[in-house]
Amino acid sequence: MEKLQFQFTGHQKPTTFTPILVGVVGSGNLEVMIEPLADGSQCRVDIITSAQGFAPIWAAVMQDFQERHGLAGIAISINDMGATPAVVSLRLDQAAAELPSTTKATP
Repeated sequence: MEKLQFQFTGHQKPTTFTPILVGVVGSGNLEVMIEPLADGSQCRVDIITSAQGFAPIWAAVMQDFQERHGLAGIAISINDMGATPAVVSLRLDQAAAELPSTTKATP
C-alpha cells in the first residue's frame, strides 16, 4: 500500500454539506469521499492505493481535476484498488457533481 497526499489552493467553496461517498473499494475501482475542510481556501487530497510507484500519475490526475473544478474548503479521501486514471477522474467528477453550489473562497 502506498499513501500519497496533495494540497491545492482553490477558489470554489461548496456551501455546507455532509460527506459524499461514491464508488466502491474493489479490484480496478476506488472509493472517493469528499468532506468539508476547516481551511476554506484549500483542497486536501489523501490517497491510499494498492498500486505502488504511480505518484506522478496521481499528481497529474489530481492537478487536472483541480484545474477543472477549482474546489476549496474540502478534503478528498481516496481508497484505490488499481483503478485506471479514467476511472479515477470519473469517480472524482461523480463526487464533485454531488456537491452543493459553490461560492468564491476567501484566502
